[in-house]
Amino acid sequence: MTLPFEPFVPDGDEARRWAEQELAEPRYDEARPTWFDLLARDVVRYLNDLFTPEGGGQVGPLALVIVCIVIVAALIAALIVWGRPRGSRAVRAAGLDLLGERDDRTAAQLRADAERAARSGDWDAATILRFRALARHMLERDLIDPAPGATAQAIARDIAHVFSDETTALQAAAASFDDVRYLEHPSSPERYRTLSEIDDRLASRHPEAVPA
Repeated sequence: MTLPFEPFVPDGDEARRWAEQELAEPRYDEARPTWFDLLARDVVRYLNDLFTPEGGGQVGPLALVIVCIVIVAALIAALIVWGRPRGSRAVRAAGLDLLGERDDRTAAQLRADAERAARSGDWDAATILRFRALARHMLERDLIDPAPGATAQAIARDIAHVFSDETTALQAAAASFDDVRYLEHPSSPERYRTLSEIDDRLASRHPEAVPA
């Protein structure tokens, strides 16, 4: 059988150059674990080894307890200074299926698109985009970690755990999203304005400012 074209097979130098160009893409830098990620992984492995018959037999019970206390204290101090290891969370956040759609726009981009839709009188699109912006901003601030496929109400509950005094407003915002997005009920300038106000309000707040 004769192929209609001759397949191109790169030589060794060409294949290496292609691989270097591909690995130079920013997404690989974002996915690469930090030194703290690697350290945390090694510490966890070390602790697991200590509790195996082979590892635990090399040290006495008291020494084992002391080692664990020291390691846990060091990890807590590191978490306070540098935050928790990224693992795959940063990668998931960047390409998250947000509210039923794969959307990699930032919160700022979603807000800008919502404002454009509002200026053109498309209140349905504006409302949907503004709630997406709210959810995306909470993800960008690492304040929530919703499960894959999380609904608007689930995301609202996650945010309410951080800003408990906004629970009612968040539930209403999620209801507006569901009402427009899934029930296809028309939105309105008032509904969009209310959603924008809570988004702006939470964007300027910090969790520690919320009363206990």
